[in-house]
Amino acid sequence: MNTAGRRTRLSRSLFALWLCCAPGLAMALTTTLKAPGAPEDVEERLSGSSSVMSAESNGLTKPQELIAAALSDYRTLVQVMYDEGYFAPVVTIRVDGREAALIPVLEPPRSIDTIAITVQPGRKFTFGTARIAPVAPDTDLPEGFRSGETATTGVLRDAASAGVLGWRDVGHAKADVGPQKITARNSQAKLDADITLLPGPKLRFGRLTVPQNSAVRPEAIAKIAAFPSGEQFSPAMVQRVGTRLRRTGAFSTVSIREAETPNPDGTLDFEALVEDQAPRRISLGGEIASETGVELSAQWIHRNLFGNAERFLFDARVRNIGGEEDIDGAISFRLDRPARFGGDDNQFYLGGLSRDNQPNYSLTRAYLGAGVRRTFSDQLFAEASILAEWNDSDDAFGDGRVFKMIPLPVLVEWDLRDNKVNATDGFFIRSTLTPYLGLSGTESGTSIVADARGYLGFGANDRVVLAGRVQLGSVVGPSLADISPQYLFYSGGAGTVRGQPYESLGIPVNNGLVGGRSLLALSAEVRTKITDTISVVGFFDIAAIDRSQFVDGDSPFHSGAGLGVRYDLGGLGPLRLDLALPVDGDTGDGLQFYLGIGQAF
Repeated sequence: MNTAGRRTRLSRSLFALWLCCAPGLAMALTTTLKAPGAPEDVEERLSGSSSVMSAESNGLTKPQELIAAALSDYRTLVQVMYDEGYFAPVVTIRVDGREAALIPVLEPPRSIDTIAITVQPGRKFTFGTARIAPVAPDTDLPEGFRSGETATTGVLRDAASAGVLGWRDVGHAKADVGPQKITARNSQAKLDADITLLPGPKLRFGRLTVPQNSAVRPEAIAKIAAFPSGEQFSPAMVQRVGTRLRRTGAFSTVSIREAETPNPDGTLDFEALVEDQAPRRISLGGEIASETGVELSAQWIHRNLFGNAERFLFDARVRNIGGEEDIDGAISFRLDRPARFGGDDNQFYLGGLSRDNQPNYSLTRAYLGAGVRRTFSDQLFAEASILAEWNDSDDAFGDGRVFKMIPLPVLVEWDLRDNKVNATDGFFIRSTLTPYLGLSGTESGTSIVADARGYLGFGANDRVVLAGRVQLGSVVGPSLADISPQYLFYSGGAGTVRGQPYESLGIPVNNGLVGGRSLLALSAEVRTKITDTISVVGFFDIAAIDRSQFVDGDSPFHSGAGLGVRYDLGGLGPLRLDLALPVDGDTGDGLQFYLGIGQAF
């Protein structure tokens, strides 16, 4: 045998020895999980819960780590089966053929090539006895907690939780779960559950301790919280106290924590824990349309202006940059003072100065006023205010027309959308009733405006969403010539009918165009996800305007339709591009495009 041959055999032997001594460089770990007889979704849940099945992706490669993962899987996989209603499962975990539970923890193998998990589910159990007592009146127990229904640990937890919440809802703040007797009858595949509840005494609210380390004054926090000392304990009331504090925007986190033990007089004290939000915020926005050009906006917010969680908003915008009309803009402010008349009642002051150069009129407006806001829930609020307002307009009725008014707007907003910037379910309604008293020759009247939107999602993750919008408007009282352009209605553009030029539909007057006294606008969209971030939208808009108080079948109208693309930006909503063409009417004949952030409605 020559020297070269001996060297080749020696190299092969050394390489084989090296592989044996370097298990980390040996063949990749093979893991399998089988659950014969179990439904596919149960097997998927087992696999997703297993530490062994995710070992490599989590960087667990050492034998000690893999053995530890296998040992933890016994408990994990059994719990998964309990949650699915299988109370007699058999879990086998073989590590290179050896049962993982029998491998000494302090003497793990030098390498591991395969881990095979087998779960024998056994029979699915149903409830035999399903009892929980005593139960408070009107307690809503899970429907699955009854004899004959599939028995799962999830249903047991839900039943116990519902029982405790039922007692807390009627004033028993320290209600708890007492002795539990859970018996599995394997031969009959039955689970007997007997849960005892301990209601504890009925309690009243005691004192609320407020933080001293917040930039918001302690007395202001107490006033905003409006803690119901002396009233019967209620979890909903505790939540409302926290909501009042969060609603101010002055705090990044709010927690209302109850004391461990009640007071001897039957009251329960609470502690408010807050973290301050950054007091100032600046935000910028922009939108582009084919005829009105670029609109830029900016906001400056102070969340704690005078130390009592006052919210001050300064808003500025510039419009018509590169558009067909002269550049215009507006500045405005609003100061909200929380809890001026109660925990849910704010006082506010507002004012503004604006110049609007629209295709059919120009309007200079100044106003100053004050009002109150009542919050009924997180979804519903109302505002009433009184303003002093001055308008100077140029339109088809003439130049330099001055209107002096005292408007008394009443606003109601009800928002049940699942997402305010990209809704897939729910509805939104906003309506404003504005009676106004005319001064110095200005006619008195009443403006009515309503905006209603609805959303309905279909398919997995709401991949298809139907969205609809109705806008109504009417001015009651003065004739068309005696109404400020501020209260009149036009149609056309992104806010009403896409595909028609901005404010192109109105009432012909003196070779010009003025707004109507009434408006009816309808919009419909079909939004379809192509990917998780990209959607396409088909839409149709139609609107009618009339010189009388109400729109009817003979009112002039126009419509438009088109396609759009949305790119989801997360919390900001989608980046929106709409392309639209006229369908009916003679107010437009070309392609219109709209670019902005957020859905069209």
